[in-house]
Amino acid sequence: MAFDYDLFVIGGGSGGVRAARLAAAEAGAQVGLAEEYRMGGTCVIRGCVPKKLMVFASGYAGAMQDARAYGWDVAAGGFDWAAFRTRLDAELDRLEGIYRGNLQKAGVEIFDTRAVLADAHTVRLADGTEKTARHILVATGGRPFVPEFPGSEHVITSNEVFRFEALPKRILIVGGGYIACEFACILSGLGVKVTQYYRGAQILRGFDEEARGHIAGAMCDQGIGLRLGCNVQRIDRVADGLWVKATDGHDGVYDAVLYATGRVPNTAGLGLEDLGIGLKGNGAVEVDGYSQTAVPSIYAVGDVTDRINLTPVAIREGAAFVETVFKGNPTRADHELVPGAVFTRPEFGTVGLSEEEARARGGVEVYATAFRPMQSGFSGREDRVLMKLILCAHTRRVLGCHIVADHAGEMIQLAAIAIRMGATKDDFDRTVAVHPTMAEELVTLKAPVRTW
Repeated sequence: MAFDYDLFVIGGGSGGVRAARLAAAEAGAQVGLAEEYRMGGTCVIRGCVPKKLMVFASGYAGAMQDARAYGWDVAAGGFDWAAFRTRLDAELDRLEGIYRGNLQKAGVEIFDTRAVLADAHTVRLADGTEKTARHILVATGGRPFVPEFPGSEHVITSNEVFRFEALPKRILIVGGGYIACEFACILSGLGVKVTQYYRGAQILRGFDEEARGHIAGAMCDQGIGLRLGCNVQRIDRVADGLWVKATDGHDGVYDAVLYATGRVPNTAGLGLEDLGIGLKGNGAVEVDGYSQTAVPSIYAVGDVTDRINLTPVAIREGAAFVETVFKGNPTRADHELVPGAVFTRPEFGTVGLSEEEARARGGVEVYATAFRPMQSGFSGREDRVLMKLILCAHTRRVLGCHIVADHAGEMIQLAAIAIRMGATKDDFDRTVAVHPTMAEELVTLKAPVRTW
């Protein structure tokens, strides 16, 4: 049977674009790609990139306060959201153009429309046109989830944060995951009065408990009204904003309510189940280690599979798919020891096991220290840094590293290389410290604080 394409990709995010480019440019495949919104997906358009730029913007108020302590004669005016958003929109347009241009240079045919599955080798575009392909890759990513409750129609999600016409003066953020905590710190840093509800006992569930507590304390010190064990019962629009009834009785009025209560895979209406492709309870596509579904010609990568929902992981999965299907080199994307960063203030960098996960395995040593860093100590701020290593007590191998500090994301990337290579505590100890730095603490921790 003759096909229109060797590969048709549904979704123009990081995983889909990487697979399309590599298949076309390196394997000589005829490739088509359909994207219904904007090229670049969540990360580039409404996720990592604009969020990180907002992180940078939110840090300048504190930097100017520090500058005065260091002898600089500076005065901060108000934050100009309109000016920032204009630059932000231009930058996203630029990046989207790069994504689109790179696909076109590779010879990928782009369709700016929604596509769904018609059969094992056919996709149907929104205008009814059908395209056939030897292989189909589903890379449609995920979307924010908002539960239904009285007044839920009044809330926004992380998708809309970047589209504010003007910053709210008062905002309620609901959720305790990394997206909720990051936006709480960002908006607080931009001068917004932030309240955060989380129904659990501590924010950042799934991460190291000591690091979670450290970050929660730092957020409270910044003036974020963090309310744990609290949820929303209902929201009503009133004359001066949105009135929120809270489960703990502390009701309030806000200019905006941001829900960051998780994300779900974008699989609704794609036709997956009609073809016999399994979906998990949250709608994620079931795939094997090679990203192949129950239908041999159809694969899926990225957040739509709900394995590890990080952009670099989606990119690795897309590349592994091309190696497997188009280069004859069966390759599994490696999901072990994936480092990550949470861009709160201060940042949180993490790789490997948390202390709680390691304890469950037994025979663990914990090395940790918390201290005031030199830069903020000199300026009179009370910020504290956390450095933590988790070791196997028998082999001395480092099982996990957790850093809460400015630029922790930069530090954890390098620590992850050593841990990935199987570094032991003795390897860390033999490494000469770079002084004076925060990171030198990772190679000068002498005695365990806890053993399990």
